[in-house]
Amino acid sequence: MTTQNHDIAMMPAAFIGHGSPMNALENNQFTQAWAGFAQRIPKPKAILVISAHWYIDHIAVTAMPQPNTIHDFYGFPPALSEMLYPAPGNPLLARRVAELLSPMDVRLDQNTWGLDHGAWSVLAPMFPEADVPVIQLSINARLSFDEHVQLGAKLAPLRNEGVLILASGNVVHNLRLMQRGSYPWAQEFDDEARNLIVQRPQDIAQLLNHPAYKLAVPTPDHFIPLLYIAGLAAASGEKPEVFIDGIAMGSISMTSFALGK
Repeated sequence: MTTQNHDIAMMPAAFIGHGSPMNALENNQFTQAWAGFAQRIPKPKAILVISAHWYIDHIAVTAMPQPNTIHDFYGFPPALSEMLYPAPGNPLLARRVAELLSPMDVRLDQNTWGLDHGAWSVLAPMFPEADVPVIQLSINARLSFDEHVQLGAKLAPLRNEGVLILASGNVVHNLRLMQRGSYPWAQEFDDEARNLIVQRPQDIAQLLNHPAYKLAVPTPDHFIPLLYIAGLAAASGEKPEVFIDGIAMGSISMTSFALGK
């Protein structure tokens, strides 16, 4: 049963290896682990999601009272495209995020985005009643990895305000190389990411120099959410813990990290 007490020193945070959007409908080891995390923590007052799927050329945060469910995919069963996640938004929290990230320019998005599948496909197993307000923070593609780590650290005060910070992506994400077998390079990169974020989260950007980086991260959108949890870990001095791992289809890491759980 989920604890209802908000009187906590610091809300946990997490990076979820989200994989296929079908996880929104399925009951498997990954969705069970996500749900288990949500059940172990105090019920959040609100949730801030940093999703791989809002990857644009500026920083924005959803600021509408009722965000739409965005079906940003194709080729999946109709049931997935019909699924809604009707969580309310939180315009006040959106403004708080803009304040924390100052002097960076943060746009308050009223109508162009909502909750994409990087958000709702993991929130549905975690908070199935959709009764916790949710906002999304975009990923600014123009920023360096170190700058994303710094932004993560700037969000740290939210954890003392009952806000769950949830980063959603994949450490390894190469859709072109998916196969039934395993790739040693995928596991090696995943292992090194784990070592760095646990031991030296402030140095997570060093993975750019890993020999498997270009295979594991052909585009940075799914990797960057991990940098926000690294920033939070560096800010608090906590060591993230793996609460579920595994490589799906050879080249998709499902590793998920919890901070302060």
